[in-house]
Amino acid sequence: MSDTILRTENLSKSFGGLVATNNVSMNFERGQVHAIIGPNGAGKTTLINLLSGELPASDGRIFFKSRDITKFSPNRISRLGVGRSYQKTNIFPSFSCFENCWVGAQSRLSTSMRFFRPAKSLKEVTERTERALDLCGLNHQRDTIASSMSYGEQRQLEIGMMLATEPELLLLDEPLAGMGTEESKQVIELLRRLSKKHTLILIEHDMDAVFSIAERLTVMVNGRLLETGTVDEIRNSAAVQEAYLGDEEVH
Repeated sequence: MSDTILRTENLSKSFGGLVATNNVSMNFERGQVHAIIGPNGAGKTTLINLLSGELPASDGRIFFKSRDITKFSPNRISRLGVGRSYQKTNIFPSFSCFENCWVGAQSRLSTSMRFFRPAKSLKEVTERTERALDLCGLNHQRDTIASSMSYGEQRQLEIGMMLATEPELLLLDEPLAGMGTEESKQVIELLRRLSKKHTLILIEHDMDAVFSIAERLTVMVNGRLLETGTVDEIRNSAAVQEAYLGDEEVH
């Protein structure tokens, strides 16, 4: 049975007079792919930034595995087992695939800022790096310089860097943005593989992709939660069709 790995209570974020996220209370269940959809300006990325510690909450609380992490830094949240990807690719272009993932792997060590480490620690980092490359499907490009890779492969590499931290929960902000059809298929397949052993919270505008991999969906409008349900429930929701799709049927 699934259980709650992350939850929010009355979570809000304001920027001056603008309320970007308004009184959001929701549960994310362990082992599920939970997609958050909504029009531009709905507050989706702000919510992800709050969950990852990138932004401080104006009000409300966030719990990861029942622990209050509301005021934790991004680094501390990462060390607890939460990975995060961004709308724009966030890699080291001049590094190889292996070196990029190695940076992610070593960041999880308690001695990550020490330049002289025991051989055992270096072995752990290397093993994490190898696992991440295998998981993200780029082991065959381990020595390839990141800047020479296709955009889709760079997005895979960013996910690999995140996997090198060995997270339980993945926060994915538009992982398919800017991709062509074939690249999107590869990343969708990667996310499908990852969902077997990880919890995924996904923001994505590609509705075909969302409906193909998500088990639960939440619709946001103007910073508020409109509705949460299964794919079929969201497809058939009159409120979602009216508020999000302008009375158009969800295909």
